[in-house]
This record gives sequence, structure tokens and C-alpha cells, in this order.
Amino acid sequence: MRSAAGGGSLSQLTLRVAQTVSRLQQARDVTVGCSAKQAVWSCGKTTLYRYLPLDGAARAPAGRAVRPVLVCFALVNRPYVLDLQPDRSLVRRLLEAGLQLYLIDWGDPDDADRHVDLEEYIERHLGGSVRHILTTHAIDSLNLLGVCQGGVLSLCYTALHADDIANLITLTTPVDFHTPDNLLTKWVRDIDTGLIEASGNVPGEMLNGLFLALMPLRLTQHKYVRLLSADADQRAIEDFVRMEKWIFDSPPQAAAALAQFVRWFYQENRLIRGGLMIGSRHVDLKDIRQPLLNLYALEDHIVPPAASAVLGEYVGSRDYSACAIATGHIGMYVSRAAREEIPGRISSWLVRHR
Repeated sequence: MRSAAGGGSLSQLTLRVAQTVSRLQQARDVTVGCSAKQAVWSCGKTTLYRYLPLDGAARAPAGRAVRPVLVCFALVNRPYVLDLQPDRSLVRRLLEAGLQLYLIDWGDPDDADRHVDLEEYIERHLGGSVRHILTTHAIDSLNLLGVCQGGVLSLCYTALHADDIANLITLTTPVDFHTPDNLLTKWVRDIDTGLIEASGNVPGEMLNGLFLALMPLRLTQHKYVRLLSADADQRAIEDFVRMEKWIFDSPPQAAAALAQFVRWFYQENRLIRGGLMIGSRHVDLKDIRQPLLNLYALEDHIVPPAASAVLGEYVGSRDYSACAIATGHIGMYVSRAAREEIPGRISSWLVRHR
């Protein structure tokens, strides 16, 4: 009887696996990004997009609208994870709240961009995006939302150009790169950054391997075993494939900028230890006096919560709020918390600070 029962269970599992594999094959060409947007400005490989308003979105009374929000995502990943599909889209929830939303897409650096450094990304690309929005809306400052590595760039820009930024929001943003649980720092602390610059742009596949190596079982085998052993329908399969598409779709990295980021932040922790120079200007977080909302994840294996939670100790803002969310790094963009809690916190905070 046990053998028969076991055989029956094995047969059912085999059938589910076969059905899942078939659905995976059908879902290979899923689309990503669900909200309409238009390109409005560019610099090098970088494109600034403006999201179109949603029909039926909340609208503020005349004269009470929130300033436009510029989203600055990481250089190392594609920003469409913020707008993956209608029910897993931080972008869409913010648009539903009536916010005017812009997004920086850093594009695909090629060999001609190997010497693009952090100063150029911050001053020309991020700064150019800011200036375009200010001119378009005839305003003197906007709201800046920095995500992960993009949050670090946003902190630098805000410290250097305080008058351009009305309010700053950081999401999964590292500040102290030398917390004991920072696995990325341990991996890259002995890397020769001069060799990175000399070798040219770093392929996205190489960075993917580094990120997956942080938690190899959880990020590789376990998720596939769970999928194959579950009774996943076509919708669940398509959701899984969209997420996988993003994970393995990392852009190449400009050699100069990546070498500087690894050396200045991961190896030398200059953001809080001092000595961080962008061009000829010193970056001091105490120069950030704008209202600041810091959101970070309690289960983050890429940016440990302790690395983000300390931000309030280093900025000069007297209006600082922080919130820890019970999810992981990617969960901050696509989980139920991202759908229900995070957009509401961001939009309500911006309404109070308009």
C-alpha cells in the first residue's frame, strides 16, 4: 500500500512538473512593464521617461498638487521591476495616487562609455534629468525617489544641489557599507578596482553571478523546486517568468563608474567616513536638510537593514522618518507590501510635504 501510495504521489508530482515545464515554455515571451510612458530627454545612453497619467487616478485640488517625482534607480539593474505587471507595480500604485512620475533608465553602456564616471552620471545624467523636469514644470524643486544604488546617487546629488530637491525618499538604500552582515562588501573588499577600469565595461552576467552567489540555494535551486512541485497555473507561471526575466537582464556597467562605486563605497565607506568627492566638490550628508523618508527591508540580503537604518544619524534633516518593511530586497518592489503598504506611505508622506 505504501508503495502504491508513494507511486501515486510520484506520478502526480511528475505530472505537475511536466505541466509546469510546458507552461514555462508557453510563457517565455511575457511582456514586462505595464504603464504607458514617453521618452522626454536623453544624455548618452540614459533616457528620462515621463509616465502618462492613469484614467481615474486621484487628483489634487487646484494649487495643491504634489511636485513631480523623479525616480532614480540603480545602475546595475533594469528599472522595469518597479512596473513589472499591473498587480505588481510600485509605479502604477503611485500613478493611481495622482503623482506625476518620471523615471531614469540608464540604458546599456558600450565600450565608448567605459570612461563614464560617477561625476558624469550624477551631474550630467541625473542632474540633466532634474533640470529638464524643473524647466518643463516651471518649478524650482522636485521630489526625488532614490532606489538601492540609485538612492546613493540621490543622496550625493541632494547634498550637492540642495535647492533642486524639495523632498527626498530613499528605498532599500545602503548608507553604511561596512555593517558586519554586508555580504557584498565581504565579496568585493579585495577586488583590484584599477583592474576593473583597465579591463573595460563589466558584463551584466558577471554581476548576476555575484548577486546569486550571495544566497545560492535560496536564489537558485529552492525557487525552482518550489515552482516545479507546486500546482502552478498559467498566471503564476507568467509571474515567475517575468521575475526571472528581470533577474537575468542586468545591463553592462561602465568601467570607471563601477570601479569608483566599489572603491569609494564598498571598500572605503566614504559616504559616512568622509572624503567622498564628486568632481571637485565634497559630499557631506549633513548638507541634506530636506524632509527625508527612508524605507528599508528587514529581510534584505543585498542591503542589510542596519546599512540603511543609520541614515538619520548622518543627514542634517530635522524632518526625518524611517520605516522598516517586513520583506526582502526585491520584495520591496514586487511583494504584497510593495502593493499595499509602500506606495501608500510614499504618497501620503508627499501629500503632507507638498
